[in-house]
Amino acid sequence: MTVKQAATIALRTVRAGAISVAVFQFAIGNSLVQAESRDNETSSPIKHVIVIIGENRSFDHVFATYVPKKGNTVLNLLSEGIVKADGTPGPNYSKAEQKAAYDEAPDAFLLSPAKTTFPGDVLPAPLVGGPTDSYVKDDSLTLARQSENGLPADYYAYLVTGGTGLTSKTPDTRITNVNSLPPGPFQLTNGDTFTYNSYSASPVHRFYQMWQQLDCDATRSTNKNPSGCNSGLFSWVEVTVGAGTNGLKQPSNFSTEYSAGAATTGEGSTALGFYNVQNGDAPYFKKLADDYAKNPHSPLTDPLCTSHTDAGRYAVSTAHPPSLSFDGR
Repeated sequence: MTVKQAATIALRTVRAGAISVAVFQFAIGNSLVQAESRDNETSSPIKHVIVIIGENRSFDHVFATYVPKKGNTVLNLLSEGIVKADGTPGPNYSKAEQKAAYDEAPDAFLLSPAKTTFPGDVLPAPLVGGPTDSYVKDDSLTLARQSENGLPADYYAYLVTGGTGLTSKTPDTRITNVNSLPPGPFQLTNGDTFTYNSYSASPVHRFYQMWQQLDCDATRSTNKNPSGCNSGLFSWVEVTVGAGTNGLKQPSNFSTEYSAGAATTGEGSTALGFYNVQNGDAPYFKKLADDYAKNPHSPLTDPLCTSHTDAGRYAVSTAHPPSLSFDGR
């Protein structure tokens, strides 16, 4: 046997030994990890958390009136007394009051500008958005089933109904008292002209607008509200700048209130609308919450998605909202 052959055999032996040691350590280590597991010592059997986030929908947009199962709690418009179970204003409605504001020269943009009330103390009317008819050609159920899978069988009818039937960017007359809403959250649905499957407008989707909508002021910071935000400018930002003009001036006929012949942002107070699960809205989401959610809540602050903050909860239809956390059973 040559020196080279002996060295090759020795190297192979060392490699085999190293692999054996590694396998042994892995097996022993895995056993030790399993032996040290404390899964059964936790207060609940939860091992996985699943977060469902619906874009353009805040927690209160869907779960404003949700009442959790026994043993769970929820923080929403109903639990805070902001609205009642029937969707009408509650005793603490002022907590979610929306204000108008005005810019003060030389600043064209302030996070917390000077406030005033809307004309007549009435919320600017939410405007029509979405298709006049469904997006599915000829309202075909067959095409609806082909376009989407995984939905409950009785949900496909929703895909071929719900068109507005109205002129876009005009007051959404399907909403009860659309021209005389109080300055805060309002229920979208009424079981008649506006149902759960009806299309509605989409709110503003831009970062700086969303910051201003939160109306944050450090001087208002408290232990319960460390951000100092009160979410009081969602409607005002929507009707004054909306998605923005890319630096261009608003036209001479621009108005924050809808009127025939006037130019608007095309949104109105879209962000303040909510569904009412007490009346049968969002049944699938309610079932998920009932069956799987543990203390459902709005998520904590996401630095890139300002509406993910509890401070921004009163705007109930924002650009990046809410989530449900499930226990993964």
